[in-house]
Amino acid sequence: MSTSDDSGTPHAAPGLASTLTLYALARIALVGVIAALLSVAGVPLLLSVLLGLIVALPLSLVVFRSLRARLDLALGEARRRRSAERESLRSRLRGEEARREEPRPADLDGAGTGGDDVRGEDGQPSEQHAEREADAGRG
Repeated sequence: MSTSDDSGTPHAAPGLASTLTLYALARIALVGVIAALLSVAGVPLLLSVLLGLIVALPLSLVVFRSLRARLDLALGEARRRRSAERESLRSRLRGEEARREEPRPADLDGAGTGGDDVRGEDGQPSEQHAEREADAGRG
């Protein structure tokens, strides 16, 4: 997925780990700055850290809007990638991808029993057929 900045040049979507790290460090720094300002003003350290946490939450929503947008993009891209990988894995587990890539000899000449040929090259039943037979016996 590509996005473009203000100059119109495309660049890749940000990585999830780097964006999440940057956002977390920015929020921690904001809490530190607020706590330091309150400590300089004479507020006890523990109270200034707690107040910094409370004030930093709504303030970070406004101050770090662009970082949150980058994080949303990175999360969306990671979600799409994981979804595609999960669907690919499911199709491979169902055996759909193997059928699409390697047509069986019975399918090539039009003869056969519609893909029910369970014999391997050595004439013995295939492992996949044996597994299906075992699963059918359990169910």
